[in-house]
Amino acid sequence: MTMSDVAKTDKVAKAEQVALEKTGGLIRWRPFVLGLLALNLLFVLVRVYQQHFGFSAGLDSYSPEFRQSWTPLLWGEIPLEILFGCALVGYLIKTRSRQLYFLSLREEVARLVSLIQWLMLAVVAYYWAASFFAEQDAAWHLVVIRDTDFTPSHIIVFYLSFPIYFLMALGAFLYARTRIPFFARGYSMAFLCINSSFMILPNVALNEWGHSFWFMDEIVSAPLHWGFVVFGWMILGMFGVVLQILGRLHVAVKADPRVLDHVVEGMRR
Repeated sequence: MTMSDVAKTDKVAKAEQVALEKTGGLIRWRPFVLGLLALNLLFVLVRVYQQHFGFSAGLDSYSPEFRQSWTPLLWGEIPLEILFGCALVGYLIKTRSRQLYFLSLREEVARLVSLIQWLMLAVVAYYWAASFFAEQDAAWHLVVIRDTDFTPSHIIVFYLSFPIYFLMALGAFLYARTRIPFFARGYSMAFLCINSSFMILPNVALNEWGHSFWFMDEIVSAPLHWGFVVFGWMILGMFGVVLQILGRLHVAVKADPRVLDHVVEGMRR
């Protein structure tokens, strides 16, 4: 290591120490808790909105009530998601680490913990999208004959909840790629599996095209729905990413056992 590299390492280490002191240590709770509250509050409000306007204004897409209650929501959420996605990607790239390979072990552990928090937010978003709103959509089609692809159920599950999950997963991937040396060295296949669930959206187009020709709303296991299962299960790549994180944490703790004490201390706060 040259003298220049040593100077860079010292400078980066001092900046990291200041950042750690400002944020409260290795575990940065505030962004995670705020994100968790924001996600759950958004989806609870959306569900309350569905309960109020789903049957009273959502059964006939040609009615003025539908165009007043559901059409503005559809055309409002899509551009907002695009803007949020561009802002998220731009922020993560603009604020990426410039001296990534000069990180101290303590700061790397702090970022690995932050990555776990990113993944937890993605899991919460995925639960609402796939386990709550998607199952709700199946129940909706068992009792309602659709006259449009943009039902009150679809407007939420396909065009709101799933895109939010995709953005959370993309954010976790970019955070790892731009801030953690282990993930910056190459592409994690487990991470790529998680983000490949984005292909659910093209499958939505295929699904709606098929439903335009065949009445199969009551058949949840129809071939048109198989793509949702395949790409939905791609979230199992989450376990692979967690194993990679734990492997790196094991190396860090083995190199400096005090790091584990800092993590435990942060969890007690």
